[in-house]
Amino acid sequence: MSKLPKAHKFLDLSDYGRPIAKVIANALKNTAFTSIHVTVSFIISGLIAIYSIIQGFYWAAAFFLILKSILDAADGELARVKQKPSYTGRYLDSVADILLNALIFLAIWYITDTSIWICLFAFLGLQLQGTLFNYYYVILRNKFDGDTTSRIFENTTPSALIGEKQQHVNILFGLYKLFYGSFDKTIYALDSKANKANTIPNWLMTSVSTFGLGFQLLLIAVMLVLDLKNFILPFFLIYTLMVFVFIGIRKWFY
Repeated sequence: MSKLPKAHKFLDLSDYGRPIAKVIANALKNTAFTSIHVTVSFIISGLIAIYSIIQGFYWAAAFFLILKSILDAADGELARVKQKPSYTGRYLDSVADILLNALIFLAIWYITDTSIWICLFAFLGLQLQGTLFNYYYVILRNKFDGDTTSRIFENTTPSALIGEKQQHVNILFGLYKLFYGSFDKTIYALDSKANKANTIPNWLMTSVSTFGLGFQLLLIAVMLVLDLKNFILPFFLIYTLMVFVFIGIRKWFY
């Protein structure tokens, strides 16, 4: 199942790796590889990128950050082509993302003169940005019969789907709530009526897609190879202000 029906698709600036991800998924379709295996591979790619940042290998870091984004898309694509949606994979993906994001920002803090407080608040801003994009995106996916593995309100532990264990879903959902619960509540408090809107226009979704993790990692990769590493954490801290701009536009006009 596609994430969003063709009639309601928008230009997702964070999803540049999707074409390659589809090639990977189709190549693995008739193999024993599962979406979980691909998720593990993007975790490894992310860890290599972090090591490369610390060692000053910025071109290598950029490569593995972008590879991580592609593989991050490929795990969901593989689940779709095999028609095996999984809450285990969905929550493992999210938990891995936030832990890798924290390590990436700590690695950047380590190689720069940036204050640890800027690092902390930039990381919180990064996660808040991603939460807003996911919130609006999941609303569209549920409203227009797209992929519904992700839910608008992650309040209760879902029932395991065929082929996965409830215990695994319980553990990973618990970790998801621990790591993302405060961000979800904050975005919901800021725009609690978004799910009641008739639609969220494509141009606004494209703008908000700059908050998508793929685009965020691409920006980090570019800034690393351009020797702008000292500006990475301050940029994401300041760019968090756009959360309020996008929410204001959504509430005022739609």
